[in-house]
Formats: sequence, C-alpha cells, structure tokens
Amino acid sequence: MGRYLLRRTFVLALSLVAAGLVLFVLLRLLPGDPAAALLSVGADEAQIAAARAQVGSDRPLPVQLALFLSDLARFDLGTSFVSNAPVLPEIAARLTVTLPLTFAAFLLAILIAVPLGILAAVKSDRWYGTLISAISQFGIAVPVFWIGIMLVWIVAVKWRLLPASGFPIGGWATAAEAARALILPVVTVALVMSASLLRYVRASVLDVLGADYLRNARALGASFPQALVRHGLRNASVPVISILGIELASTLLGAVVVERVFALPGLGSMLLLGIQQRDYPSVQGVLLVTTLLVLLIGFAADVIQRLIDPRLRDARGGRT
Repeated sequence: MGRYLLRRTFVLALSLVAAGLVLFVLLRLLPGDPAAALLSVGADEAQIAAARAQVGSDRPLPVQLALFLSDLARFDLGTSFVSNAPVLPEIAARLTVTLPLTFAAFLLAILIAVPLGILAAVKSDRWYGTLISAISQFGIAVPVFWIGIMLVWIVAVKWRLLPASGFPIGGWATAAEAARALILPVVTVALVMSASLLRYVRASVLDVLGADYLRNARALGASFPQALVRHGLRNASVPVISILGIELASTLLGAVVVERVFALPGLGSMLLLGIQQRDYPSVQGVLLVTTLLVLLIGFAADVIQRLIDPRLRDARGGRT
C-alpha cells in the first residue's frame, strides 16, 4: 500500500504539471490580446506596447512558459493583469465560499441519497420504491439553475425565510449570516447531486441482494437486515465510492452555475470574470487549483476503495 501511495502521488504531481502546460498553451491560442484588458478604447501604439510589456505578452512563448513553470514550482500562481494583486491569496479567499458550499452539499446529498437508495432497492417491488426511483429520474433531468431559481422564488421571495443571494462582506467573520447565505445554494446542489447518487446506490444494492454470500448469511441464521448491513452494504459501497468521487468533482467544477444564480463570490465567479477580462493568471490559477482538487478527490476515492475491498490490493495495486 505504501508503494501504491507513493506511485499515485507521483502521478498526481505529473498530472498537475501536464494540466498546467495544457492550460498555458490553450489560453495563449485564444484570439485577442490580454493587454486589451488594461487599455481604454482608442489607445495608441505606445500604450499598447506598454500594456503588453506589463502583462508579459510581448515575450516569446518559450520565455513565458519558462517563467510560468518557475512560478508554479514556487507555488506562485502569478499576479492578476487587471487588479495587479497576487492570484493565490484571491483564490484562497474565494475557496472559503466554494469549498463550504461544495462539501456541505456533498454531505447533505449523501444523507438523502444513501438511505433512500437502499430503501428503493430493498423495496423495489413496492409502490414507494418505484416512486423514489421516479423522483430521482426527474431530479436528474431538472437543470440545477432552475431548482435554484425556484428555491429563491419560494423560500426567499414568497416566504422571506432566507436571503435570495449574496454573501456577507465580512465573510465568515459573521458566521451566522454566511451560513444563512449558503443554505439555499447548498440545498440546490444537494438535490441535484442526490438524485444522481440515489440511482447508483439503488443499482449497487440491487446487485448485492442476489449475491450468494448474502443468501449464505441468511441460511446461517442472520436476519435480512443483519446480512445486508454486515455483508451487503460493504460490497455495495465499493462502486458507490467511485461515483461519490465523480459527483464531488462534478459539483466543484459546476459551482460556477450555482454561484452565478446566488451571486456568491466563489471560484466560479472569479473564473468567469477572468475569462471576460482575459486575465490569464487568474484563469490559470483557478483552473489549476480546481484541477488539483479534482485529482485529490480521485486519489482519496481510490485509496478508500482499496481500504474497503482487499481484492483491489493485488500485486500491481500495491499489496501491503
């Protein structure tokens, strides 16, 4: 297991460097000049040249790439072309919104999807088992922004129970207000995520219900709930963990939509603003940090799977 962790850590680092190179190249291939974000309409050639020198776009691409890799090795994501402020502290501030939103929604989705998915599988021949499955299919088809708008209209506008959008200027210094501002976004994301996750939990539990080891446990005197909890759910959890990792990563990447609906100052809004202003360091920084988080989520899901299922710890996977 130790060798496996070292190998995966090395692969994760290489993947992050490769992602950085791809982002660097793709952003430079986009049409337009990033210096334009610093200029007003009608700027003359001298002003354009000065702006290009300021953002570094006048240098050859190999030089720009070398500087980018040098900064990345020092964990420096550069300085914003527009605000002239370091990108990393801005990303850290934005993460205080995006990460609580993502992980709170993830935990709420698990609390909704896992018990309902198990119930839908165990009671698949009952009307309420079918109803749960039908509701989950409906939830998958509904766009996340529509659910967000409906929640704002009902809970915030009509009932006036929660704020419709925004985040406190002081951030988490006013924790109660910050938490209230995230309730509707968290519920919005959790409803969409739980609908998808419920389907996978149901399918995984259905697979183990007909397994021989479950029937053997019943034949040895265990009740159905005991056999399911002791033997079935552990095996059913292995494929679900992969789906959990994918759902968490998808939620992190899709936060831009929810943050847009609820006007939250998270990574999504920073990414959109950076794209609009052609602020390469900001866009690169957000995408690199997001890529790192997605890689870490996949890494954690893989390790948890191997800890739960000894069959995955073979000679190639790093048997302890």
